[in-house]
Amino acid sequence: MTAPLLQVQGLVKHFAGRGGVRVRAVDGVDLDVAAAEALGIVGESGCGKSTAARAMLRLIEPDAGSIRFEGADVRAARGAALTALRRRMQMVFQDPYASLNPRRSIGRTLAEPLTVHRLARGAAAWEQAGALLEEVGLPAAVRSRYPHEFSGGQRQRIGIARALALRPALLVADEPVSALDVSVQAQILLLLRRLQQERGLAFVFVSHDLAVVRWFCSRVAVMYLGRVVERGPVATVFRNPRHPYTRLLRDAVPVADPHRRAAGPRLVGDLPSPAAPPPGCHFHPRCPRATAICREQAPAWTEAGGHGAACHHPLD
Repeated sequence: MTAPLLQVQGLVKHFAGRGGVRVRAVDGVDLDVAAAEALGIVGESGCGKSTAARAMLRLIEPDAGSIRFEGADVRAARGAALTALRRRMQMVFQDPYASLNPRRSIGRTLAEPLTVHRLARGAAAWEQAGALLEEVGLPAAVRSRYPHEFSGGQRQRIGIARALALRPALLVADEPVSALDVSVQAQILLLLRRLQQERGLAFVFVSHDLAVVRWFCSRVAVMYLGRVVERGPVATVFRNPRHPYTRLLRDAVPVADPHRRAAGPRLVGDLPSPAAPPPGCHFHPRCPRATAICREQAPAWTEAGGHGAACHHPLD
């Protein structure tokens, strides 16, 4: 069996809160991504999706857990070894304006990683910057312009071009279309799909939009309060969810039909504080199926056919 391109086990990231309280942003996440595969991570705001994505790349340092990429230990890498790993793993950020230096021209922004990693310099780097812009649907002539001269969708294309500059095997996309208009979202998603097919890219695609994940990804991991509660093929998870949270999350998606009304329970209440997560199953205060064991014991992970969940009372 081929080893995953990226394998994450027991990933933990806590932050120091007020009064010495530990905020459990990511609390033992297991994920794996195959070459050229798109894995979606979904969940409510505050569930730890973005923190997990950044910790995988060591943009923030994890507190515990194992991260292996192409067989290499990412957490143990230092110096030249870490630099080499960073060439193979890149990130596309949510805010396409905040992620670009407003004082630098687009050409300089795209040429910089080529120069830093000694892949090209001077005129050669400038030419490659133009080629990257054309690959994402912008003319090479805009290299001398600055971020404020572009629309949000164009800036996101530039961010994608920068991520592609070092020819990575994996792109971690953190809500890459959530800040864009719906029509522009479709264009960016089509661009990412084309790049995935042409370059053989793997994706970790973080999103709160289940419809986007359903369209773009082949597998999905559902996070709740720092933990993965369900994981499996997109079609299977959304059609036959095993965890009550996944079903409630799916059923909360608006339907463009005034004559269709969702049946069954609705997702109610707010996400508990990650500084004081509920005991047992973190979801039990909002779960319509919760019993005494849910309030006392964390559920074990069970899996069959690549579809797994952590729940004491999984759905049939």
